[in-house]
Amino acid sequence: GAFAGGIGALLGLGGGVILVPFLNVVLGLPFQVASGISLVTIIATSSASSAVKGRMQLVNLRMGMVLEIFTTTGGLVGFALIGKGHADATIEKAFGWTLIAIAIVVLSRIDKRNVIHDPTIDVGRLGGRYEEAESGGVVAYRLKRPVLAFATSFLAGIVSNFGIGGGIVKVPVLNAWCGVPIRTAAATSSMMIGATALVLTIQNYQAGHIVPPLAAAAVLGVLLGTQAGVYVQHRSKAKTHKMVMVALLLTVAALYLFRIGR
Repeated sequence: GAFAGGIGALLGLGGGVILVPFLNVVLGLPFQVASGISLVTIIATSSASSAVKGRMQLVNLRMGMVLEIFTTTGGLVGFALIGKGHADATIEKAFGWTLIAIAIVVLSRIDKRNVIHDPTIDVGRLGGRYEEAESGGVVAYRLKRPVLAFATSFLAGIVSNFGIGGGIVKVPVLNAWCGVPIRTAAATSSMMIGATALVLTIQNYQAGHIVPPLAAAAVLGVLLGTQAGVYVQHRSKAKTHKMVMVALLLTVAALYLFRIGR
């Protein structure tokens, strides 16, 4: 839980990308149970990381609230599609290939940044500004391709049913194709995933997919790890965040695809 919370806060992914494989592969819990427990920890990661001093200046509240409408809708649709009647092996295979596709998106923009060094420009309705030590002052950005951002947020809601948090889809796409800096994408995603996870947690609890003692233990670890993740994020380069994300995505994807193929 602590490691998952640190990675989740650093990258805005929610930590489920670590916790779900651990609960499923190492502890041997069914995939849907692992996903349900992970959703509970995502709420903790979202709350704890958003409350850290200085974090909210990176969050784009207006953009986040608009995208969350699509994400929550996708989450409910995904629960109807994924939460019932699908074999674990099918879900795991889809999970693995989804992670590989996302890693390719991140690699396509590994050396590119979306910050605009003129903070006085018009950022539009869903753009923003924030102070960044790496750039030496206040930077700005604009949201590009809003329709793609909306569609991706809907897809992220569906993917949230894997228990990994919609940030694993939103953060790479917002950064690679929609003009949002990686730090803002991660911080805004961290805020959003809590709302999506709350809705899905209720659904999973009613379906019997959550084991309260294990969820409580994982949450305690997440609350500790989140503080470390936010600390590292403010003191490391944007490219480092992307490299960590790619390595993590490919490792977990390989684990699941290899497991299925045995």
